[in-house]
Order: sequence, then structure tokens, then C-alpha cells
Amino acid sequence: MWQMSVPWWEFVLRGVVVYLFLLVFMRLSGKRQTGQYEPFDLILLLILSNAVQNSMNAGDNSLLGGLISASTLMLCHVGLARLAFHFPRIGRWVDGKAQVLIDKGELNQTLMRKELLTREDVEAALRAGGCLHAHEVERATIETNGQITVVLRRRGE
Repeated sequence: MWQMSVPWWEFVLRGVVVYLFLLVFMRLSGKRQTGQYEPFDLILLLILSNAVQNSMNAGDNSLLGGLISASTLMLCHVGLARLAFHFPRIGRWVDGKAQVLIDKGELNQTLMRKELLTREDVEAALRAGGCLHAHEVERATIETNGQITVVLRRRGE
């Protein structure tokens, strides 16, 4: 239970490498993957966690090795959050930036394709925002977390 088959520093190194790999992978996969967990997306995340487990623990099943790996991941996350807070450029790379999906009723088809959003995804976001059609929208934005916020036009405009 307490006996590790590899040195403690190898757990730390493996954890940092896996954390950075997954961070880059998830960032490159687009906002849809991070903000709108549908069964398809959730399955990917669960399989990813299982796929990287052995690369992090080198086949070691000790309690101490698991605690070192978990601590490393948490420290990486906290460290990156602090860096992103203090250095906005890093924050923009990690989180991305909000993008306008609908402006004055006009849907940005290019952004939809880039973010792999279907017509049904947009329609669901509009319904959640209290409308049925894009022409009712002053502005709809894909936020950095992948959620779509909708601001309706004022009546009479």
C-alpha cells in the first residue's frame, strides 16, 4: 500500500506532462468540448482519464503514488490558474476569449463551423435565452467556458 515501484519525482514529472498534454488537447478541441457536456463529450472525457492513468502512475498502484499524482495535478491546476490571473496573455491562451455568434440578428456561420456548433445547438441556446429566432437577438456570445449567452433586442427595434 505504501511501497512505490518508481521514485516520487517520476510521479510528479508524469503528472505534469499529462496535465500539459491534456490542457493543450482540450484547448485545441474548441469551446464545445469544454462548455457543453453532452453524452458524446462526457464519454470522451471519461475515456481520456482512463487512457492517461497508466502513463501517470507507471503501473504503480500504491496509495502513496496515487496521492502524489493527484497532488501534482491539483498543484498544476492551481499554479496555472495563478499564472493566468497574473499574466492576462496566458489567461487568454488557457481560457480563450468570448466570441460573437449573433450580432443584430445575423448568425456568424464561420464561427459556427469553427466551434462545431450545429443549428440545433444554436436553437437550444436561443430557447434558453428566451427567444426562438436569431432576428430577435441583439447579441449572442460564446463565452470562454463554451456557454452561449443571449441578449435580446428591445421591443420596437
